[in-house]
Amino acid sequence: MDSPKPVVDRAADRTTPVSATYAAAGVDIAAGDEAVEKLKPWAAKAGRPEVLGGIGGFAGLFKLKLGRWKEPVLAASTDGVGTKIAVAQALDVHDTVGIDLVAMVVDDLVVCGAEPLLLQDYIAVGKVIPDRIAELVKGIAEGCVRAGCALLGGETAEHPGLMSDGAYDLSATGIGVVEADAVLGPDRVRPGDVVIGMASSGLHSNGYSLARHVLLEIARMPLSGHVEEFGRTLGEELLEPTRIYAKDCLALAAEAEVRTFAHITGGGLAANLARVLPAGVTASLDRGSWTPAPVFALIAQRGRVDRAEMEKTFNMGVGMVAVVSPDEVDRALAVLTARHVPAWVLGEVTRAEDADAPRAELRGTHPRF
Repeated sequence: MDSPKPVVDRAADRTTPVSATYAAAGVDIAAGDEAVEKLKPWAAKAGRPEVLGGIGGFAGLFKLKLGRWKEPVLAASTDGVGTKIAVAQALDVHDTVGIDLVAMVVDDLVVCGAEPLLLQDYIAVGKVIPDRIAELVKGIAEGCVRAGCALLGGETAEHPGLMSDGAYDLSATGIGVVEADAVLGPDRVRPGDVVIGMASSGLHSNGYSLARHVLLEIARMPLSGHVEEFGRTLGEELLEPTRIYAKDCLALAAEAEVRTFAHITGGGLAANLARVLPAGVTASLDRGSWTPAPVFALIAQRGRVDRAEMEKTFNMGVGMVAVVSPDEVDRALAVLTARHVPAWVLGEVTRAEDADAPRAELRGTHPRF
């Protein structure tokens, strides 16, 4: 920015600069106020009966009805969207990455059996563009509706000089609650338990640095180009919102004996499932039980990415896993089918053969991959 032109102070006969302003430094408070007004209708759609007041206060208020829980345990999770945002910015489509943001947070909460109650977002921008902020919050609100939680405010921070005008990043923190005696986790898992996989909607929100490197830089595929295997453009495939499993998992836990869940994000299927398994057991997962979506095969082929690298980077078509009692498998599959969640028996939990055995491993090959 050019330096302010000097003016002459005749009384003192000296030269002084024009007064600096926050707006001149790149922070537009008026635009921020306009953004808040534009996002209010979307935020209002993502509520719960426990929410007190509306958007605009210094803190969001949520009246926890303790009578509903005998011994409530609060669960908290914080996450972001990652470099999927680069695709949204390149396509100038900003109303879906908010869904991804909510998914990354609430589906971590539900792993322990917690019901997501509320979420607060943080949006960092180079410059406040009110319509864009409204689009981002529209997606976040839609995600909260899908998850059944309230959007309890947030923060939009303008960072001129640190971020370019069109750049932004997203993060959020969610709070959930679960009864102390209903907390799911490794201590509930037993040899003989069955692992059920739930299909992902695509890449979800992990591995985009590798996906963009392969598809956009190595293969030089245009985001606007139609891809026959997808039946749509590459950009549309890459921006497919993350499936939100929170309500489905809570319904499953209410109807069947679930030991634990595992949210399949960065690190892949085996590594994330291993996080919720106790020592002394191994989950053997059958690659032949499902076929990953075409986007995974395309990345592997165009980038010559080996299977091990693919499986530790991407979800490979499995977005959430439930470990259930062997007697509850049919019921669990019926619940998920009724909720339109593609699900199947992925593997089983057995006693580990030795202390060095992996807690979860994939075996066999994927059909047509």
